[in-house]
Amino acid sequence: MAEVLDSLGMFEAAAGLPEQVEVAVSVASGIGGLPDHDDVENVVVLGMGGSGVAGDLLTVVAGPFMPVPVVVHKGYSIPNFIDQHTVVFAISFSGETEETVEAAIEAEAAGGRMVVLSSGGELERLAGEWGAPHVPIAPGIPMPRAGLGAVAIPPLVLLESMGLFPGARAWIDSAVVQLRTRRDALVRDGNQAAALARRIGRTMPIVYGGGGIGSVAAQRWKTQINENAKCPAFANVHPELCHNEICGWGQHGDVTRQVFRLVNLRHDFEHPQVGRRFDLTADLLAEVVGGVDEVRADGDGTLAQALDLMLFGDFVSLHLAADAGVDPGPVPILTELKQHLAIP
Repeated sequence: MAEVLDSLGMFEAAAGLPEQVEVAVSVASGIGGLPDHDDVENVVVLGMGGSGVAGDLLTVVAGPFMPVPVVVHKGYSIPNFIDQHTVVFAISFSGETEETVEAAIEAEAAGGRMVVLSSGGELERLAGEWGAPHVPIAPGIPMPRAGLGAVAIPPLVLLESMGLFPGARAWIDSAVVQLRTRRDALVRDGNQAAALARRIGRTMPIVYGGGGIGSVAAQRWKTQINENAKCPAFANVHPELCHNEICGWGQHGDVTRQVFRLVNLRHDFEHPQVGRRFDLTADLLAEVVGGVDEVRADGDGTLAQALDLMLFGDFVSLHLAADAGVDPGPVPILTELKQHLAIP
């Protein structure tokens, strides 16, 4: 690939996801002080942005197999059911995320069994004050959104250690195998992610996923394109979009054809009717968008296929940035917003 503007090494970070996952397993495997599964009635994951995706992934990968419910909370005030029987994962790459720090303080005060993941910051300090387990995030990751493996994998390992998600490591091992295969394909010249980025070009991508895996992957594509390529992108999920959004394509086709391109994310765990919905909506939208593309997951298991789709999207977003001459790393608008929101 030709020289591109990438001051923080985001391409290299994306390519290192398989190894990042392996490091995260090693780090989380040494964490003690966790509650016994008999004392746990529910699990809550606190996190925003690139850290919050860990909860989304946990919900769709581990949630269906766990004996207790999982709730992802993205915001300030906490759910009122949190008590001494709740395991609360407080995840913040920096350890300083305003919403997560405030929610974690409330959760601990309510009796929640806290488990903190951060690279330091206020959350690490609070974990020490509370006597709560702290999972350190490995150094060298340039931005929170480049730390998918570092934040998403430890909760799975810890839930297995608590007896709430048996077999997690086997699923993770399968995911690493697929991530290496996909990574090796995506770092070659003329790869599929680069080609898709060229087709998207200056249009605004709309990413559709199916079911839980597709929903998490489509949202990840959207946010990575927003932050890396600095351009608008939108996401939705089957079957919900067939009950509302599909109606919105009834007009303005002469405009939308110039503006939007549809990307369908497919995987092996879709409900059969979701597969039919993909086909039907692709036919309907072909006349009102600039084009329809499909990306299909590979790998053994739901975790492998979810991460496979997400890694593909990461590379698409980076190629969109490179094609536009945009540095994918810095996000000055987010820095500015945090400065304005800082409490004097």
